[in-house]
Amino acid sequence: MAASELYTKSARVWIPDAEEVWKSAELNKDYKNGDVSLQLMLEDGTNVEHKLDPKTKNLPYLRNPDILVGENDLTALSYLHEPAVLHNLKVRFVDSKLIYTYCGIVLVAINPYEPLPIYGTDIINAYSGQNMGDMDPHIFAVAEEAYKQMARDERNQSIIVSGESGAGKTVSAKYAMRYFATVSGSTSEANVEQKVLASNPIMEAIGNAKTTRNDNSSRFGKYIEIGFDTRYRIIGANMRTYLLEKSRVVFQADEERNYHIFYQLCASSHLPEYKALKLSNANDFLYTRQGRSPVIYGVDDTNELSTTRKAFTLLGINESNQKGLFQVLAAILHLGNVEIKDRDSDSSVIPPNNRHLTAFCELVGVTYQDMSQWLCHRKLKTATETYIKTLPRLQATNARDALSKHIYAKLFNWIVEHVNKALITNIKQHSFIGVLDIYGFETFEINSFEQFCINYANEKLQQQFNMHVFKLEQEEYMREQIPWTLIDFYDNQPCINLIEAKMGILDLLDEECKMPKGSDDSWAQKLYNTHLKACSLFEKPRMSNRAFIIQHFADKVEYQCEGFLEKNKDTVNEEQINVLKASKKFHLLVELFHDGEKATSPTSQVSGTGGRTRLSIKPDKGREKSSKEHKKTVGCQFRNSLQMLMGTLNATTPHYVRCIKPNDFKLAFTFDPKRAVQQLRACGVLETIRISAAGFPSRWTYQEFFSRYRVLMKQKDVLADKKLTCRNVLEQLVQDQDKYQFGKTKIFFRAGQVAYLEKLRAEKLRAACIRIQKTIRCWLERKKYLRKRSSAITIQRFTRGYQARCLAKFMRRTQAATVIQKYQRMCVERKRYRQKQAAALVMQTILRAYMARQKYQALRREHKAVIIQKRVRGWLARCWYKRCLVSIVYLQCCFRRMKARRELKKLKIEARSVQHLKKLNKGMENKIMQLQRKIDEQNKDKRLVNEKLVSLETTYTAESERMRGDLSRLRGVEEDAKNKGNQVSSLLEELEKLRKELTSTQKEKKTIEDWAQTYRNEMEKMVSELKEQNGLLKKEKDDLNRSIQEQSQQMTEKMARAILEETQQLKTDLNEERSRYQNLLTEHRRLEEKHDDLKEEMVSSNVSKPGHRRTDSTHSSNGSEYTYNSEYAELEEGSRAAEDVTRGIDTSLTLKLQKRLTGLEQDNQSLRNELENKEDQFQRARARDDVEFKKARGAELEYESLKRQELDSENKKLKHDLVEIRQSLLGKAATGAGAPGSPAYKVVLEQLNASCEELEVRKEEVLILRSQLVSQKEAMHHKDEKETMTEPSVYVEDVSKLKDADELKQAYMGLKDTNRLLEHQLQTQRRGYDNEVESLRGELHNVKEENNRQQQLLAQNLQLPPEARIEASLQHEITRLTNENLDLMEQLEKQDRTIRKLKKQLKVYSKRIGEMGAGQAEGQTSPGQMVDEPIHPVNIPRREKDFQGMLEYKKEDELKLVKNLILELKPRGVAVNLIPGLPAYILFMCLRHADYNNDDQKVRTLLTSTINSIKKILKKRGDDFETVSFWLANTCRFLHCLKQYSGDEAFMKHNTQRQNEHSLSNFDLAEYRQVISDLAIQIYQQLIKCMENILQPMIVSGMLEHETIQGVSGVKPTGLRKRTSSIADEGTYTLDSILRQLSAFHSTMCQHGTDPELIKQVVKQQFYIIGAVTLNNLLLRKDMCSWSKGMQIRYNVSQLEEWLRDKGLMTFGAKETLEPLIQAAQLLQVKKKTDEDAGAICSMCLGLTTAQIVKVLNLYTPVNEFEERVSVSFIRTIQTRLRDRCESPQLLMDTKMIYPVTFPFSPSSLALETIQIPGSLNLGFLTRV
Repeated sequence: MAASELYTKSARVWIPDAEEVWKSAELNKDYKNGDVSLQLMLEDGTNVEHKLDPKTKNLPYLRNPDILVGENDLTALSYLHEPAVLHNLKVRFVDSKLIYTYCGIVLVAINPYEPLPIYGTDIINAYSGQNMGDMDPHIFAVAEEAYKQMARDERNQSIIVSGESGAGKTVSAKYAMRYFATVSGSTSEANVEQKVLASNPIMEAIGNAKTTRNDNSSRFGKYIEIGFDTRYRIIGANMRTYLLEKSRVVFQADEERNYHIFYQLCASSHLPEYKALKLSNANDFLYTRQGRSPVIYGVDDTNELSTTRKAFTLLGINESNQKGLFQVLAAILHLGNVEIKDRDSDSSVIPPNNRHLTAFCELVGVTYQDMSQWLCHRKLKTATETYIKTLPRLQATNARDALSKHIYAKLFNWIVEHVNKALITNIKQHSFIGVLDIYGFETFEINSFEQFCINYANEKLQQQFNMHVFKLEQEEYMREQIPWTLIDFYDNQPCINLIEAKMGILDLLDEECKMPKGSDDSWAQKLYNTHLKACSLFEKPRMSNRAFIIQHFADKVEYQCEGFLEKNKDTVNEEQINVLKASKKFHLLVELFHDGEKATSPTSQVSGTGGRTRLSIKPDKGREKSSKEHKKTVGCQFRNSLQMLMGTLNATTPHYVRCIKPNDFKLAFTFDPKRAVQQLRACGVLETIRISAAGFPSRWTYQEFFSRYRVLMKQKDVLADKKLTCRNVLEQLVQDQDKYQFGKTKIFFRAGQVAYLEKLRAEKLRAACIRIQKTIRCWLERKKYLRKRSSAITIQRFTRGYQARCLAKFMRRTQAATVIQKYQRMCVERKRYRQKQAAALVMQTILRAYMARQKYQALRREHKAVIIQKRVRGWLARCWYKRCLVSIVYLQCCFRRMKARRELKKLKIEARSVQHLKKLNKGMENKIMQLQRKIDEQNKDKRLVNEKLVSLETTYTAESERMRGDLSRLRGVEEDAKNKGNQVSSLLEELEKLRKELTSTQKEKKTIEDWAQTYRNEMEKMVSELKEQNGLLKKEKDDLNRSIQEQSQQMTEKMARAILEETQQLKTDLNEERSRYQNLLTEHRRLEEKHDDLKEEMVSSNVSKPGHRRTDSTHSSNGSEYTYNSEYAELEEGSRAAEDVTRGIDTSLTLKLQKRLTGLEQDNQSLRNELENKEDQFQRARARDDVEFKKARGAELEYESLKRQELDSENKKLKHDLVEIRQSLLGKAATGAGAPGSPAYKVVLEQLNASCEELEVRKEEVLILRSQLVSQKEAMHHKDEKETMTEPSVYVEDVSKLKDADELKQAYMGLKDTNRLLEHQLQTQRRGYDNEVESLRGELHNVKEENNRQQQLLAQNLQLPPEARIEASLQHEITRLTNENLDLMEQLEKQDRTIRKLKKQLKVYSKRIGEMGAGQAEGQTSPGQMVDEPIHPVNIPRREKDFQGMLEYKKEDELKLVKNLILELKPRGVAVNLIPGLPAYILFMCLRHADYNNDDQKVRTLLTSTINSIKKILKKRGDDFETVSFWLANTCRFLHCLKQYSGDEAFMKHNTQRQNEHSLSNFDLAEYRQVISDLAIQIYQQLIKCMENILQPMIVSGMLEHETIQGVSGVKPTGLRKRTSSIADEGTYTLDSILRQLSAFHSTMCQHGTDPELIKQVVKQQFYIIGAVTLNNLLLRKDMCSWSKGMQIRYNVSQLEEWLRDKGLMTFGAKETLEPLIQAAQLLQVKKKTDEDAGAICSMCLGLTTAQIVKVLNLYTPVNEFEERVSVSFIRTIQTRLRDRCESPQLLMDTKMIYPVTFPFSPSSLALETIQIPGSLNLGFLTRV
């Protein structure tokens, strides 16, 4: 492609800059071939001219489109070069706050210098099992890739972490190891993964220190091999260290510190356990105060030492060894403070009693004299003699420091060795993952031996890195069958040869160290002579003869030769070591030097001028021989260890992490381009980019290319074969075929081609947008014109109408004025006429009224005289009649009393005779019939008389009222006439007076009117003022009332809000407590399973008893669910199950948690009770009504109780008589004719029974008749009082029979009581009548409604066509018949229940009678009589068998019951056709029988076996959803049965009478209910886990990746750098897959009869998992955060809501669990520019945390260039607004969270006696009872 096509106007390029390294600019005009410069405009608007290099003519780098900026993988950039890489890293780090970025196979990690919440366990779980290219870059993704490749390829892996000091290498390595420890776990109880992590604080304490670049800089390199077994669980680890910086022990630069362990000991010196170390503040010791920065901000050294000690303990280093380590470290500090003074110029001396040297000797257990001697002297050996040479002060000080460094190095190695011992395991290692934390390339102002070794190691690592990258590129091309051309890349082998080859730098250095008089200067000269001309990578500085320059792969580095030889030799005084070895008190110090270290000086003589002392001791031959054996130099050791390391790395699959230090000032999220470019060049990232850019860096699959660039294709170009379509289109778009290659599955593009295609796509979309805008704008303008035209017409119409209305108004007013004048004149004349007429009428009225009153008074006087005469004569007659009547009644009563007494004496005499009783019995029936007839006749007569009396009373009452009304009216008229007459005379007199006063009044009128007018004006003014004041006061009053109301409303709302918050808090606490309790149950279950596994392992390992073995159910070869080897094994299994349940049930922890949960529920219930006060008040009011009703029924109950007592007494007497008769008959029957069973006996017995029954009937009839007679007498008594005038002769005879007043009083009281009872009976009958009338009215109303409905249906049917009419009539008839059928079925069921009830009562009564008769017969019959009694054939009717809802089984069949019903029952087989919950019903019926028999052992063993068997089947088949769902439903049903039939009133409210009879009678199983509830909780959690395992692979693919709405999501260009572990996209899940799986879950649970409330909780948990997993992946995937993906998510959520709606599950909280996901999708779609948008986002995203909102905004990525990125200022605005939120800083949702489950009581309407056991269950040994 020509440059003129790319370098056009508005194209953006990168130009070099001194400060920012690269600066962005835009072309002002097109570039043409031959131009020597470019006209550019910078981002700040400055125009510059960029001159091209005249030699190379290289154009500046092109800038990538904004859509590609911020990519996860740098190789996804279209233009791959240094400025693009630098800008992409800066945008991700500064703007998006993303510290990780891929660069091909390299993870670039930039140190943020502040803690980030991206390393929690939730993040680890999110990355676990994911492909490396699917999630955002992270150290966990690299660790997961290594772990996955190790498991799949069975090849060892290594993670190489490198970078500058302070770049974050140690932290990255630590997080990688934490990931392995969390994901894999350990294989034993030794907690190896914890030990691996515990090695970090130890190594940081002894190997890390504060530097100017890093507060926790590793001063050594380490390679940790983490071992795994065949199941890829951690079994151990091994650590190798490289090049410890020993010089830091004795020297630190400014603002640096020694190793952390020294400061930790000094900070803890005040503690009692460290007093013996004699330490103090760190500033008191030379080795810790040189850097003048003893404190690290934010770090507590005391706490850090505690952490270090815990790690020592965890790794098996006991207290004594820890104490010894601290003694050695304290001794080093004291040794550094030993002051050495000059004795003379060639010797030195330590003052006696030096405090620090004394402390050193006490700590290490050596003598003060020996140590002070050899600190200032040195032993020299010759061939024949040995000399002791004094050392000057400087050399003695250096020897002291060398001893300190040597001791610390030995201590460091000892700790590493013991750490490795603690991490080593006896299990065979299958594979390992190595984590290399090694120093990066370093260059300082002064570079010495340490920097030389570090850079040498980085050269080796860079070579290995280059070869690996080249190899991967080659494999990719060969796999896709792309023509392979050799890519030229930098090979640093010459530089490595310069360092390590023969006669290289290290070889010459070792050679110089062996020379007796070797020095740094002579070594430098050898380097110059050897390499200056022979190697182009070696240079000599111009101004120095003691330095050299090496051209490394990263940069040129100048090394100073001073100190190279000394550091390479690492010399220490042998005699000082011997003194330490001679320590007898301190064994640890001897152990440090256990390897028999020889003298470390490589020479036997050292030149010097000091005096020497000659010893007369012959040299030891052995020691002389050992002195010639020199140890290896530091450089040689480092080279060998580095070669070993490279061999290990080459044998593994490497993974690279390059740590970048963004700035030198440790500022958070501050990016320094200069420092970043230096490190990118040094760490090989840019070399990776260069290798990728040399080939085909951009790679697309055919499907992705087709989806992205479909807009560039025409309809005719689209073929069925997408691969061929892409090929044809690409050939048309890009003419140069060298710019792309077609692979098997991908299209490969050269650098810049994707940007060109994006440009074409953007131009095509821009043209389409312009066309759409043109059309829409035209439509809008035309619509605007039409609106204006319509508005003008409307205005004209309204204007003309207004003018017409004005004219009409004027005409109407003129006519109205004329009419008003006419009517006003008419009104004046009519008023004058009416005044005259009224005056005449008043005078006529007064005169006529006076004449009428006079006539009325005369008539009234005559009428009153007649009335008075009539009343007086009537009164005299009535008085005479009453006196006669009283006398007659009294005589009748006395006579009747005398006659009744005589009759009573006769009756008493006759009643004592038996003959009278017989006559009474014989004629009783006839008498009763006669009496009944008489009573009926009397009732008829009474009814007729009552009706006549009522009619007469009504007539009399009406006539009386009418007469009274006429009388009162006439009296009123008379009084009015009197008053009117008096008024007429007074009015005439007053008229005269008024005429006289009229003249005077008229005179005064004018004066009064004037005064009134004045007064009126004043009053009006005053009233107006008062009204104004009143208005102001009202206004103030209204304001005050309003404020008071507002305050009261606010207080009410505040109180309601507080109560609501408190209630919500209590509910939250309750849910948390439940969740905590259920989590403890889960942990308890896990421990139980672990214990069972260990027990099974022990049983399986014990092979000495061949008869006691059984096959493990979880490892059976044939996959059967449960097997028994022998019957003995069954018994053994049963006993073991009982033991397991006893162990699992009898735990105090469970009961304590139960009590705690009960207490919280009681607290919650008490709050609820406060809200139920109104309901209690209503109940109390209702109770008062009930009391009143009971009082009303008191009389009736009293009557019934009296009647019942009387009947009981009579029955008792009759029964007693019957028993006496039977006994007499049995006693008299000496022969067979009178014996029981003989005909005579039967006849007598039947007669007696019949007479008894007849007596009982007669008794009831007599009571009824007695009550009726009493009521009749009372009614006749009242009637007689009224009819005394008409029938006086009837009562005269009775009155004569009454003799004394006492009997009259008693009769009166009896009649009074009888009247009360009769009145109550009348009320009862009236209520019954009213109820009957109401029911009839209801039936009539129903009939009317039915009739109306029939008429409506008929009317509707008449309007329909004939066919529809027939169909509607048929449908109506079917409905009617169905309703009638249902009603008949209900009536039939009621009758059946009534028949069953009567049958049961009949059976009970017959049984009681039989028992009573048999008991009496047994009491009276002797055994001999029973033998001689003849047996007569008896016809025994067959009774219907009545089951009690129990199942009986034998004790030995219990194991068979559990096996067939639980262990071998398959939900997919037999259980599908069963009644839901049938196993639970069967178990409960068996339990009922054991309870019925009061067999506590049987109850206990049955429950124990049931619980254990359910646990076993769940342990074996816990991953099968159907099995877990089946047993969850049955366990809950079993629990509900235990509650429903427990006998507690709270659970028996909904039971039928029959179900209440089936309640448990002997045992209280409340504790077992709690245990079964805990088991149900465990099953529920297992169900959720099983369901989560099934849904987990579907969620991300179905909710995020799959395009449910085709064409909405645009695929962004990616680098396609997916690792080898990436799974192909074949068979991906869709949203329909999730919905089908949810439907399958729901249908399975419904089929198993799971409680609806429990199904709701399960669905809520399902939706929480879907929402949480989706949101977590959205927060970790930058490619998913776009506008189109937000639309896709919202559509998917709507589909889930539709599913809930279809299932009727919308109102229980499942939708609310998706609220965070919905808000995240809305956040992706809303505007994100202004402050108003920020406020809307804050108010909308209430379900998201601040971290999640900011993360989504940072990750938001435009898919098209028409979208805009979220600005940094907008994100800061959001953070400012959300600053006050109190929430968890956790980024991801907890996908392992399970809502606390509850099991609401759900009683069953199924009757236990109706349950049938199918034969398929093989439970024939059960017997129904």
